Amino acid sequence: MKQPDTRNTIFVEEARVIEHQAYPGEQYIIRLQAPETATHAQPGSFVHLQCADDLPMRRPMSIMRADKNAGWIDILYKVHGEGTEKLKQRKPGDVLSLLGPIGIPFKFEGFRKYPLLIGGGVGIPPMVFLAEHIKKTTKNLHPLVIMGSEVPFPFNPRPSQIMINGIPEGVIAAMPLLEDWGIASRLASLQGYAGCFEGYVTDLAKCWLDSMGPEQRNEIEIFSCGPAPMLKAVSKLAHLYALPCQISMEEYMACAVGGCAGCAIEIHTENGPAMKRVCVDGPVFEASSVFPQPA
Repeated sequence: MKQPDTRNTIFVEEARVIEHQAYPGEQYIIRLQAPETATHAQPGSFVHLQCADDLPMRRPMSIMRADKNAGWIDILYKVHGEGTEKLKQRKPGDVLSLLGPIGIPFKFEGFRKYPLLIGGGVGIPPMVFLAEHIKKTTKNLHPLVIMGSEVPFPFNPRPSQIMINGIPEGVIAAMPLLEDWGIASRLASLQGYAGCFEGYVTDLAKCWLDSMGPEQRNEIEIFSCGPAPMLKAVSKLAHLYALPCQISMEEYMACAVGGCAGCAIEIHTENGPAMKRVCVDGPVFEASSVFPQPA
């Protein structure tokens, strides 16, 4: 997987809060004025954000949207610990120190006809960013975005007007933003939310994959971000159907620029196992290199 060189495009910015919206489940979407980051961000990029002046340790957060013309980025986060507890108190006009954009993104050209994007929890933002990129830069592609959450989704789901073959009857809940873009999406949860698939995202994806013939299935590729158990299941699914799959890893990190190696994970290469840093060698990797499957 050939990737762009991003080492010389990390910027330090004083990002101003433009909007800050709260959603159920202690989830928030914060819009920051960060022109350099917005200009250079790609799907899969993340930022390292200082949540408060008295907390020097930054937090890594995925970019959900970026508008290079207006100069803003959107970040979806869930309160989990002291940093995000203080971040949720930030108001429009406040300024936060930001490093970004960081990391190797998803590939952003040469897509197969049917990209399948699978996001779970706080792994949803990179899928939204990638879906928007595909919509803006390609033609005659038919992406499907499947999202899963065990807390209320950070938006108000609405019944989809986009029909999808292979999706079980009654599974009609969709993300309004994607629906407005004309991108098909479906939601999955074990919490019994109205219109959602009762099960895991990989179970719903399998329903869709099983509805296709071999030729159509060969035009699918998978992109995913979420917790490690979900990514492991997605990787297994991709192997089962012999589909290319890229995953974005979520790891705690201190520096986010490759210095501390605190986010290193084992990657399987042709020359054997190797330790790679999620921050600068990732966060996007080939699924088979992170979760190798038996032959």
